[in-house]
Amino acid sequence: MIQLGIIARNFSSSSAVQSAVKNVTVIGGGLMGSGIAQVAAQAGQNVTLVDVSSDVLAKAQKSIGGNLGRVAKKTFKDDPAGGEKFVKDALARIKTATDPVDGAKSADLVVEAIVENLEVKHKLFKQLDQAAPAHTILASNTSSLSINEIAAAVKRKEKFGGLHFFNPVPVMRLLEVVRGDATSEQTYQTMMEWGKAVGKTCITCKDTPGFVVNRLLVPYIAEAIRLYQRGDASAKDIDIAMKLGAGYPMGPLELADYVGLDTNKFILDGWHKKYPNETLFNPIPALDKMVAKGRLGVKTGEGFYKYDKK
Repeated sequence: MIQLGIIARNFSSSSAVQSAVKNVTVIGGGLMGSGIAQVAAQAGQNVTLVDVSSDVLAKAQKSIGGNLGRVAKKTFKDDPAGGEKFVKDALARIKTATDPVDGAKSADLVVEAIVENLEVKHKLFKQLDQAAPAHTILASNTSSLSINEIAAAVKRKEKFGGLHFFNPVPVMRLLEVVRGDATSEQTYQTMMEWGKAVGKTCITCKDTPGFVVNRLLVPYIAEAIRLYQRGDASAKDIDIAMKLGAGYPMGPLELADYVGLDTNKFILDGWHKKYPNETLFNPIPALDKMVAKGRLGVKTGEGFYKYDKK
């Protein structure tokens, strides 16, 4: 998941907005899935976090506990007992499962946050469509795939939409609520209310490549890489230019390293395949070479810059 601002912000542990969604199932126990589970639980909702790996779920629970502790310190500075209760209550609302079918049987909302692979998502949503109650809304957290194409796997297309969170979910305040061609007004309103209930500022977008943020951000990063590839400016100068000249918190090449150069390439390749005539989505040889060499950015210790591997 790509994001521009990564500056930590305080956020409330509850919301004045009431949501019709009380039981949430999150499929995928990685960074995005565990983050979505956390914000739903701390907003007072019952959460089932599903992943096929018990180890991933254990890691997710530990991470959520640590994150909630940090929230409690900020929110309950003068009330340690209240902070402890907040953490305990939120953790108690989260249960885990390894079977998505069982996890979806009592859900009002299912949010999928698994690998960005259309075939894998189709297989999952076919199962969820059959297992979940008739009123259940199915949503994808995809950042680069088409909501309409994902929804092709289900019968309840009117109850399908996109809920695109940003990493790290507990900190980033934005939620893109994506309407597919068949998404009903009731489903859309419920998703908006739920997003506000978990403390997010919600915007609406049609099913366009990358929605709002990534549709602007990915070509921006790509153009910065092309600028570097041509030798027009150094990586350092490109980043300084956008930070000091445009007021961005990170430069585009710093951000590309943070996100992962393989992730940037994956998104561009997918969009180029689908929209071959859109030059903004054309492959970038310099990016392809870096990925082929395993220079993926922060996570491998080297991308456009070198990093200390922790």
